[in-house]
Amino acid sequence: MLCAMGEFDLIARYFTRPATRAVLGVGDDCALLQPAPGKQLAISSDMLVEGRHFFADVDPLTLGHKALAVNLSDLAACGAKPLAFTLALAMPRVDEAWLAAFSKGLLALADAHGCELVGGDTTQGPLNICITVFGEVPVLNGKSQALLRSGAKAGDDVYVSGTLGDARLALEALRGTVPLPPGLLAQARRRLEQPTPRVALGQALRGIASAAIDVSDGLIGDLQHILRASRAGATLETALATRLVAACAHPDWPGIGIGAEKQLEFTLAGGDDYELAFTAPASAREAVQAAAKQAQTPVSRLGRIDADPGLRLLDAAGALIERRYASFDHFA
Repeated sequence: MLCAMGEFDLIARYFTRPATRAVLGVGDDCALLQPAPGKQLAISSDMLVEGRHFFADVDPLTLGHKALAVNLSDLAACGAKPLAFTLALAMPRVDEAWLAAFSKGLLALADAHGCELVGGDTTQGPLNICITVFGEVPVLNGKSQALLRSGAKAGDDVYVSGTLGDARLALEALRGTVPLPPGLLAQARRRLEQPTPRVALGQALRGIASAAIDVSDGLIGDLQHILRASRAGATLETALATRLVAACAHPDWPGIGIGAEKQLEFTLAGGDDYELAFTAPASAREAVQAAAKQAQTPVSRLGRIDADPGLRLLDAAGALIERRYASFDHFA
């Protein structure tokens, strides 16, 4: 339903809630957050733009979920506990039905992670959603426990959480380049539109993982951010990676005609997975699995960190793969 609701009525009706963890929340010029003693603030922003990050006909409930999920995923990669977030929302017109569904999806995920909406802005314009999220990480004996990209060392194992490639599979199906039967499309589309931020795993990996990043633009590209920051290289076993496409277990998978090469591309360079890629010493394998169990999130070991720069991909026979896979780049 379209209406002539004003900006402040819109905020009051759909996005204002009593502050619980913040000192001051929605309704003033600034929100006020008080970090707990012995904690650091972790802050991240992400923007979702219609036509670039999501289709115009996306369900607003799932869009609300994803808008916050991609930010919570950044906190997860840092090992941070969510605290609060702000929302900047541009929209062409006030559509109450759209706002009701969007805010429901957004705030349901926020409630699930104890992350409260404390402020933001609204304006008229092309549909654009920008969220800034705040979390906290402990400081022990003067040292931050945050997971960074810069700590990977030669000999460390390379891991990824959950599954990879299903979001890209859904994207290609929605673009019309891959035919998917309805059941398989619905399964893959949930991974594209309602990703699961691995917040519990990130916190469980503090003190275990040597480096971490969330997989938003594709495993290959995101892992290389770790390699650059850590001044290291890596070797990945691609046969292990391709087993992570959850759609492969669907009964309709054998009939859709996705070859091994395309499956590998979706897994390594698909993007929108919002899993965690991380490294840990080989001596910490039991600790990694204990953290995964604690977080109720499966993790898979895909390779190792090398002293020599560069990223090497091996096939099932251990031979070097010469093809190069490009992850998503907004300006490429």
